[in-house]
Amino acid sequence: MLNVTDLRLQRGGKAVLHGIDLQVPPGEVTALLGANGAGKSSTVMAIGGVLPLAGGRIEVEGHALHGQRPERVRALGVAVVPEGHRVLGELSVLDNLRAAATALPAAGVADAVERVLGVFPELRVKLALPARSLSGGQKQMVCIAQALIGKPRYLAIDELSLGLAPAVVKRLVEVVQKVAREGVGVLLIEQFTTVALAVSSRAYVLERGRMAFAGSSEELRRRPEILHSSYLATA
Repeated sequence: MLNVTDLRLQRGGKAVLHGIDLQVPPGEVTALLGANGAGKSSTVMAIGGVLPLAGGRIEVEGHALHGQRPERVRALGVAVVPEGHRVLGELSVLDNLRAAATALPAAGVADAVERVLGVFPELRVKLALPARSLSGGQKQMVCIAQALIGKPRYLAIDELSLGLAPAVVKRLVEVVQKVAREGVGVLLIEQFTTVALAVSSRAYVLERGRMAFAGSSEELRRRPEILHSSYLATA
């Protein structure tokens, strides 16, 4: 299990997380919800080794992630898809995928690329194109494929659907569900709470850097006042 315990974080000298706890079990989707500025992205960046902790622990299956560099976090089986569909724009789609596979043995890169193209066959016809030429949805597919190429045991996705068309969101949600069914633990940050709660088993709600709710997604669906009080859109 991916465990976050008493996580405290500062950015620019200001406390943004005040001792939060959460767990991501394998084979399930766990939703992390909250208004803009609640601390969701900071949580994901801390898990990914991008931000240093002010206190607390992050562990995956008994291994400490806190204090580790991002490449070590990935080597321990945790991959992060940051917000914003960030690709290497001047490189081809194929080279973006290859770049994400640099930690793999050279002999296994082609097979790894082929495996993630099986997840996103839409990208096959785009392999030679510069990644900057892709649509937002296609860039998000590349980002998720990059995260999956190392066969992570846990996957954190920050704002899966941001700025994307409903048909693309539906396609990405299907991939997230498939990944979870195959045993990967998924931490999902999603602006559309109905989408997040429909695909997740467990949910957490952050409010101003503190945990406002921790429980089942079904319970949170029955208690919409929690979302309203945390300034969440319930679209």
